[in-house]
Amino acid sequence: MASTTKTTSKTKSKAKADSVAKRTKRRPAGGAGLTAEQNAESGFRASRTLSENLQKVLVDLIELSLQGKQAHWNVVGRNFRDTHKQLDEVIAAARTFSDTVAERMRALHALPDGRSDTVAETTTLPEFPAGEVSTSDVVDLVTERIEGAVSTCRDVHDAVDEEDPTSADILHAIIESLEQFAWMVSAENRVPAAG
Repeated sequence: MASTTKTTSKTKSKAKADSVAKRTKRRPAGGAGLTAEQNAESGFRASRTLSENLQKVLVDLIELSLQGKQAHWNVVGRNFRDTHKQLDEVIAAARTFSDTVAERMRALHALPDGRSDTVAETTTLPEFPAGEVSTSDVVDLVTERIEGAVSTCRDVHDAVDEEDPTSADILHAIIESLEQFAWMVSAENRVPAAG
């Protein structure tokens, strides 16, 4: 009887473990999808192209906020406090912008995909280095990533504007703000021009 109880217990444990593994198994990135109209919904709907273009912006903004946090936690060296605080501003902006883009997508019946696997698989931003990073290196690395997010916004802008000028206006605001951040962050490592 004890042997049967142990076997049943092991079988139940294995079945439970298999069930958890099945539910938590990572799936390939799917990207943004589209929803069908329901009830009284009848407004403007994003095309697949518009949805995919906004998705590209979304993942780069999410990645920018995550890499900003990585830098924030691990920056060391001269001007630490100012760099640490300035990174918080970049992170907050990237989070706000990603939320704005995702909510715009939902308003247009598109399904934003901000899952970690999707972001990691589809971002255009290069990986941030592990471990402690000097303030001067962080300034250059973060500037590069901000400019990468801006580049994505600019790359999709014309196609977005052609289909939906309202979404393009959101991209304008993001570009303006991120370009200002790139200037302010990069100024930490600049030297005055001779002249």
